Amino acid sequence: MKLRPLTPWLFLAPALVLLAVFSFWPVGYGSYLAFTDYSLIRETHWVGLDNFRYILDNEMFVTGLANSVLFLLMVPAVQVGALTLAVLVNNRLPGIRLFRAAYYVPVVTTVSVVGIMWGFMFHEQGTLNYALTVLRLVDAPVGWLSDERIALFAIMFVTMWRGLGWYMVMYLAALQAVPADMQEAAILDGANRWQRFWKITVPALRPTIAVCSILSVLAALKAYQEVDVLTQGGPMNSTFTALYYAYDQGLKHLKLPRALAASFIVSLLCIGIALACLRYLRPRR
Repeated sequence: MKLRPLTPWLFLAPALVLLAVFSFWPVGYGSYLAFTDYSLIRETHWVGLDNFRYILDNEMFVTGLANSVLFLLMVPAVQVGALTLAVLVNNRLPGIRLFRAAYYVPVVTTVSVVGIMWGFMFHEQGTLNYALTVLRLVDAPVGWLSDERIALFAIMFVTMWRGLGWYMVMYLAALQAVPADMQEAAILDGANRWQRFWKITVPALRPTIAVCSILSVLAALKAYQEVDVLTQGGPMNSTFTALYYAYDQGLKHLKLPRALAASFIVSLLCIGIALACLRYLRPRR
């Protein structure tokens, strides 16, 4: 009887130990190193905010941070697109499972394969430019990944394409949990499909919309993989993101404290926006 209050903690202990070793400790120690001049060959000293001052005065990091915030523009498009797909596949039609699987394929496709595929399509002599030229929509090939004015938006499109299937599955699960009796009662009251969607379905989906929006915001601010595979930050550093700057400083130039400082700022930004989303998207009573 005396051990009963400890029973839940005993079950949680293995997971908590793993989290402490592989998550909490690295995050805490990495945050500490962001305030030092850590080096593999020198003694570490506390330098306070020097690393933060350096990266905030660095044009490349400021550009990367602005691009990371610009990635937030795709969040509404991803959520609207994923919800639309979920509504479309939430029907009992022949072959509907095939469509659901097809929409989910990009989620499980590795970034390297995605990079090769879209790199070929975005190439100046690639599939996309060929189609646009045949349709006479452009006079000359478009440098989707070589033009600094549009390269970032091309990467944003690829990121959005990869994420649609993931959020679609979450919305589909939520749609199938909406009580059917509420829909039937609304039909008896004379509500049309559009009214049922806005008055019944959307309010029921509000918790899922909040979760998907937060996950989408965090994924946008942490954009890195597509940049690394498709452009490596180019052309002219126009596709640098805050996390790609951290990777560039930490692994390419071995400036680990600056990389950790950049990651620290991105983490604070993620926490702030996530809290704002929780406040404004949480279900209303």
